[in-house]
Formats: sequence, C-alpha cells, structure tokens
Amino acid sequence: MADFKHYTVMKNEAVDALECKDGLIYVDCTLGGGGHSELILKRISPNGKLISFDIDQDAIDAASERLKEYKNLTIVKSSYTNIKQVLKDLGIEKITGGILFDLGASYHQLTKQERGFSFSKEAPLDMRFNMDSDFSAYDVVNTYSENDLVRIFSEYGEERFSKRIAKAIVEKRRIKPIKTTTELAEIIVNSTPKIKSSIHPATRVFQAIRIEVNSELQNVKNTLNDVLELLEFGAIISVISFHSLEDRVVKQVFKYHSTKCHCDKTQMICNCPPPALELINKKPIMATEEELNENPPSRSAKLRIARYIRR
Repeated sequence: MADFKHYTVMKNEAVDALECKDGLIYVDCTLGGGGHSELILKRISPNGKLISFDIDQDAIDAASERLKEYKNLTIVKSSYTNIKQVLKDLGIEKITGGILFDLGASYHQLTKQERGFSFSKEAPLDMRFNMDSDFSAYDVVNTYSENDLVRIFSEYGEERFSKRIAKAIVEKRRIKPIKTTTELAEIIVNSTPKIKSSIHPATRVFQAIRIEVNSELQNVKNTLNDVLELLEFGAIISVISFHSLEDRVVKQVFKYHSTKCHCDKTQMICNCPPPALELINKKPIMATEEELNENPPSRSAKLRIARYIRR
C-alpha cells in the first residue's frame, strides 16, 4: 500500500530492550507499519517466532507485504487484549523472549482523513482503531450525557474547560446531530476562551474521545496484568506510551508488580507472593535528538522496560 505512512518510534531502543535471541517466542502487540516486527525478526531468525497483533486492516496489508519473506511470523487480526486466547489457539503456552507494546494511534490512523482522528481535516466523526467496531466518536459526541462528556474530557483529556465544551456540544446536538470533525472542532473553539498556546483548543477533547472510543487506558491496564501469566522467567516487557495518561498506567502496573509487599502497615507478617517484575529502567527512556529532528511527534514517547522474575 503506497499510501500507508508509518514512522516507527524508538525502534532500536524498544527492540534492544527485548534482548532478542534466536529460538525464543516474541510478541509485538501493535504491528503498525511493521518496523518493530521487522527488527525483531532480523534478530530472532531463523528459529525464533514472532506473533504480531493489529486490528487495523490497512496496517496488516502494508506490513504483510513488507514482511512477506519471513516464515517465522504470524500476523493476527485481533486486539492485543485477546492475547491469552490467541496464544492458546496457536498452541503457545509461554512467551519465552518478550513482548512489545507500542501504544496509541499510528501516524497513518491520525492522518488518514476519513478515519476522523484529526480536527484539521473535514471527516465523519469516527476515531475507531478497529473499523469493524460499531461504536465510534459519533456515538460519544451525540449520545453521552453532559456529565459523562465532562468526565471523559476531564479524565482522558485533562481539559480545564470540560464543562463549557460539554454544555456547548449538548446544546448544538439538540438542534441537529454533530457529524464531522470540523463541526466538533468549531464548537470547541467557540466555547473556550482565546488563549495563546501552541496547542489547538480541540486537541485534548479529541484525545479524550479517541481514548473513550477505543477503551485505550483500560485495555492497557488489563492486558499488562493479564500478560504476566504468559511470561516465562526472564522474559521482557517493553512499552512505548505517547501521553501522560498511558505512561501513568504503565508506571503504576510496573510499580505494583515490582513491589515486594502490599500488606497493610499494621500487619505483622507479610503473606505477599514474591514480586513478578524487576524494573529495568526506573525513569522512562526518551527519543534521541536525532529521532526528534526526523520525527518531531516522537517527543512525547516514553519507553518503560521490565523483566519477569517470578519462577
């Protein structure tokens, strides 16, 4: 697919973290354009196995063509949230090498006009990662109560004018449904104070709606917890996040499972199981200056790494 554009963020850092070895089993939870998967495959061939997930058919089509020479790759059209069932169906009991999460929306999704992620391009309100899903941004904007809109704009967008924006949306949709990205962006701009900022007034609200449509934060939290059962001793989790809310979820899950004791302070004897994870880096790794010059959106990327240590 000539029109499929995807920049692989922190490719070397994220894959280096996996300490790839020939003969082991690895998982790439977001195939995307295939950049991370290709580098993993180069390092684990000929005997290693890679299972790559994606729910975006555009990504699968592009990456399948790019990686067609690799016979040790299995591409699965499914959300990484289904990893336990998918690996079971493939007859894989344990991830022996490691797993990579590249969270959030891809460049292709954000810039392809008809996907409706961008407030700068006229498009239907969509924002679905999975185009087979029946639930879209249109449903959030036109059916959620004013209170629920305030909640998601505040929690997922950290938008300080959430109440004003939610009220304006509800008033507009009483007259007629809000159908396009530019309609929504105009409502947001007109309902918020004019403030000098490098960030467009609609940025945070669009992020919040996208997170709600795709259950992004809950999916990350649930899957990071679920995947621990699938890891062999010594296997590595490498996670790239792109905004503070995602990074906070990853940090909290890693911290919880790397802590020795969760008992109440008044409890005399600790009955906690040993920690499941060992943190490889306590502070997130950021993109290099060279990468930032090549791809400025990499500025928000944060990489956290942990090793599974429970026998």
